[in-house]
Order: sequence, then C-alpha cells, then structure tokens
Amino acid sequence: MKIVYNNIIPFKGYKAVNILGVMFARRGARVSDVLVNHERIHTAQMREMLYVFFYAWYVLEWLVRLVCCLSAHKAYRNTSLEREAYCNERDGGYLRKRRHYCWIKMI
Repeated sequence: MKIVYNNIIPFKGYKAVNILGVMFARRGARVSDVLVNHERIHTAQMREMLYVFFYAWYVLEWLVRLVCCLSAHKAYRNTSLEREAYCNERDGGYLRKRRHYCWIKMI
C-alpha cells in the first residue's frame, strides 16, 4: 500500500485516511502495522464495492448513524465498514481468509 505523508489530508484529529487505495497519513503520525492493516481492509472493501459504492454506502450509513448516535465520532466508529476494519485490524492474516462483503454482518 502506498503511503503519502502530508499536513493536509486527513483532517486534524485523524492519523490516516484511505482514498482509492492510497493511504494518506498526517506528517509525524506513527503509522503502525495495525493502522496499515486497518486501511488495507478498507481497500479490500473498496475493491469489492467498485470504489464508488463504497463511498456512497459509507456516507449514507454514517448519516443514518449520526441521527441515531448524535455524535459524528460515534457514527464513524459504528459504521459497518469501520466495525469490520477495527475488529480485524490486529489480525495480520485477516485479508487472506476474509470473505467478500463481510462488513454486511456488522450492520
């Protein structure tokens, strides 16, 4: 995975964001193997959803959860795509055994 360090993307308060399979990290942020694996899980999700549908689903689900949680951070953490990534980020072999659309069971 290509990692681009900069001061613009992602927003302050976040270490990294995955855009179209490229990880953008805040300059000076500690990029651990766990963080890279988390973003690789998102890349797998993007590929199976043909990128466009990943972003459409992500925004739609975040908006629905925002109404329920009344907190942007809680809404972010509770999206099915993030839940799959957070639950499996410490498993270095997860992507080898991951089945397509595993995030659906996290809804």
